[in-house]
Amino acid sequence: MRRLNRKKTLNLMKELDAFPKVPESYVETSASGGTVSLIAFTTIAFLTIMEFMVYRDTWMKYEYEVDKDFTSKLRINIDITVAMRCQYVGADVLDLAETMVASADGLIYEPVVFDLTPQQKELQRMLQLIQSRLQEEHSLQDVIFKSAFKSASTALPPREDNSLQSPDACRIHGHLYVNKVAGNFHITVGKAIPHPRGHAHLAALVSHESYNFSHRIDHLSFGELIPGIINPLDGTEKIASDHNQMFQYFITVVPTKLHTYKISAETHQFSVTERERVINHAAGSHGVSGIFMKYDISSLTVTVTEEHMPFWQFLVRLCGIIGGIFSTTGILHGFGRFVAEIIFCRFRLGSHRSTSVPLPDGHTSNHLPLITDNSTH
Repeated sequence: MRRLNRKKTLNLMKELDAFPKVPESYVETSASGGTVSLIAFTTIAFLTIMEFMVYRDTWMKYEYEVDKDFTSKLRINIDITVAMRCQYVGADVLDLAETMVASADGLIYEPVVFDLTPQQKELQRMLQLIQSRLQEEHSLQDVIFKSAFKSASTALPPREDNSLQSPDACRIHGHLYVNKVAGNFHITVGKAIPHPRGHAHLAALVSHESYNFSHRIDHLSFGELIPGIINPLDGTEKIASDHNQMFQYFITVVPTKLHTYKISAETHQFSVTERERVINHAAGSHGVSGIFMKYDISSLTVTVTEEHMPFWQFLVRLCGIIGGIFSTTGILHGFGRFVAEIIFCRFRLGSHRSTSVPLPDGHTSNHLPLITDNSTH
C-alpha cells in the first residue's frame, strides 16, 4: 500500500515537471551551436562581472524637508589670512536678528607671512583644481561625501622653512557660534567696539596707506567640522588692486544631514556668489573697505544618505541577465539556421534545375534521372 502511494506521488511529481529531459539520442549538436554557446557564456561572464561591480558600488540619495530647528546655534569655522598686521584688523559677526555684534572670542589672531611655501602652494593649486572640476561636474560631490574621514586632510600644512622674514599678515582662525538667522561676518580695519545702536571699528588710528585686504581663504565652513569635505571657498585667494577694496561673498547655507557607511553627522552645504569693487565716494561707489561674508540660512534641510543595492535585487538582475542571454541567443541561433536553410535549399533547387538529361528523340529533360539498381552497374 505504501509502495502504491509512493508510485502515485512520484508519477504526480513527474507530471508536474516543467523541465522535461530530452534523451541524448535526440539531441543534435553543431559547430554553429557551439560557437553561439561560447559567445553566450562569454557575454554572461562579462555582464556578471559588471553587475557585481554595480552591486558593490553605492550612491547618494537626497531628501528635502522643511527645517524646523530654530533654536540651535550655527557654528562657523574660519581660517582666513589677510595681508595686514593683526593690530590693524578686526573680525566680528553682525547678527541681523538682534542687530548686535556676536562674540568673536573664539577667533585667534596669529601673525604670519602671507607668501606661501612651495609645499603650501602645491596644496592650494590642488584645491583650486578640485574647485574648478566641482563646478563643471557636480556629481563629484557624491564622491567627496563618501570619502569623508578617509581622504587626506585639506588643511594648509605648516611652514617647513625657518624664514627670518618678519610677519606681514594676520591669520584669523577658529570658530564662532551664532543664531540660525541671516548675518554678516566681516573683516575690516580696526577692532570692533559694540554699542547700543550697532557697532563700530577703530579705523582712525590706522594709516590709509597700510590698507591691504588681499586675503586667502584656507577654510570656511558651517556646522560640524568634517575632515575630507571640500567647501566652495577653500583655497580661494584674492589680491587687492587698490587700498580701498571691498570683497563681498554672498552665501546661502543649507542645513545638511549626512549619513554614510563611514560617518553620520550634521553639517551645512553652501553656495556662494563673489563680488569685488573699489570704494570711491567721488564716483558713487560707497561702502567700507574690507572682507564681507553675508550669509543666509535656507528654510529647507537636505538629508544625504548613502544607499546600496540589496542582495535580493542583485540576484534577480543576475538571473535576468543569464536567462535573457540564453533565450535571446537561442532565438537568434534558430532564426539564423532557418535563414541559412532557406538560402541553401534555394541554391540546391537552382543547381538541380540547371541539370539537363538528353533523350533518345533529341529532346532534353531538366529532371534528374532516377537512380536504379541497373544504373549502378
